[in-house]
Order: sequence, then C-alpha cells, then structure tokens
Amino acid sequence: MVQNVSLSFSIQPFEKVFAITPILAGTPLTEIVSSFERERRFEPVDGYGGLIPQYFNCGRLDRYFLGDFDQDSYFARLGRIYLLGCKCGEVGCWPLAAGVKLGSESVVWDSFGQPHRRERDYSDFGPFVFEVHQYRQAVADLHAKFPAEGQ
Repeated sequence: MVQNVSLSFSIQPFEKVFAITPILAGTPLTEIVSSFERERRFEPVDGYGGLIPQYFNCGRLDRYFLGDFDQDSYFARLGRIYLLGCKCGEVGCWPLAAGVKLGSESVVWDSFGQPHRRERDYSDFGPFVFEVHQYRQAVADLHAKFPAEGQ
C-alpha cells in the first residue's frame, strides 16, 4: 500500500482537445502502470493515455474522481472508474479501471484492472492512498479547468 500520495493532474494537448493524466507524487500514472506491466511481462505494454473529457461522457469531473455517481449509472454498476484511456484517445479501447473509496481522512484507489485483459493480475498494483483534503483540492482544481464537461 502506497500511503499519502499527492495527486495532481497533467493536462496535455491531444489533437484539438486535451487529455488528463493523474500524477501521483510527481509521476504520471501512465508511467507507473507501464512499469508495473513491464516487470510482469504483460503484452502489450505502454498503451495508456490520458482521459479526454470531450470524448468521454464521465459527467462532472469533480464527481467522477470522487466516485460520486447516480445509482443507475454505468460507473456505479461497474464499481470502478477509468483512470486512463488508450493512447489513441478512446477510453473504451484500453482503459485502466480502479475502485475509488472515499473516507473521512483518505481516498483510496484499489482493485485495478484492465477490462480487455481480465487474466492480468493487478492485485500487487497499489492501492494508492491520498489525504482526503489534498485529493479533493486536486479534483476541484481539475474541474475548474473543465467546468462545462458533463454538465
């Protein structure tokens, strides 16, 4: 368990829109998961890219990254969110999914998985634990940059 990781988000141009990549303690999540997959000799490796709010109907980003969904939504039924999409820009092509557990003092990302490679074992990846106030601030800052998405 990796505790008290700081969270921020990188916003990078992707074609004519922008891609969002979570940054954990200064390292892009794309690099962290690619390293994990390379060590386990998963094939293919390094296919992840950031989420593109303009292409991905995840709703309000401030609710999405807190795991706050209507009960009948896709992500409520899935029990996880997509933290990364494919390098091609399509989230459904190659997503990295994770559970989000919101507590009074921390937020935890766990239960990682690659839906298109269910045989892959991600049980040793994470969990990542964030201090709740820092996490909420990072998510609020991200939402402020994409306020119209999903509203």
